[in-house]
This record gives sequence, C-alpha cells and structure tokens, in this order.
Amino acid sequence: MRRDIFQAIADPTRRGIITLIALQAMTPNAIAENFNTTRQAISKHLRILSECDLIKQEQKGREIYYSLEIDKMKEIDQWMEQFRAIWETRFNQLDTLLATIKNKNNEQ
Repeated sequence: MRRDIFQAIADPTRRGIITLIALQAMTPNAIAENFNTTRQAISKHLRILSECDLIKQEQKGREIYYSLEIDKMKEIDQWMEQFRAIWETRFNQLDTLLATIKNKNNEQ
C-alpha cells in the first residue's frame, strides 16, 4: 500500500523522527532513545516514512542508518509555497489596515 506523505507527517512522532534524522543519519535504536515509546513503535513509524520515500536507509556493517530524503521534503515545501503567498498577502493587508487605524487614532 502506498501511503500519502501528508498523512505520514501528520503524526507528531514521525515529525520528530524527521527532525532528528535531518541533522544526522541514525540507527533505529538511537532514534528510539529520543522518544517515550517502544522500539517496535519506532520501527512502525520508520516503515511508514520509508514507504512514503521521506527517509532512506543505508546498511553500514550490521547497522541500518536512516536519513532524510531531501527531494521528497522539497515536494512538501513546494506544495506549502502556494499557501505562503496567500498568508503573506493577508499579513500585508492586515499591516496596512493596522497602520490606517493607527494613523486615524493619531489624527484624533
């Protein structure tokens, strides 16, 4: 089953995992040490993130290291960009309105 990347990042634990491995590749045990949950639960989160291609794994000796898949994160950023433009426009409109109200209050 192919999972949706937005469903994957909706979970706070998975967002936490993404944040951790964005800094450096980590083993599942090292990741699990940062959460108050079982190693099995972390494995499930890692599997979901892997299925969405948000993370990649690399075998080094006997250990598996997980790291962030930057290109997939760029997809999320590109999708969010359309909303940034809307928010910036609305904030600018709010700034203009507040300046107008402030000027009217100063004139009185």
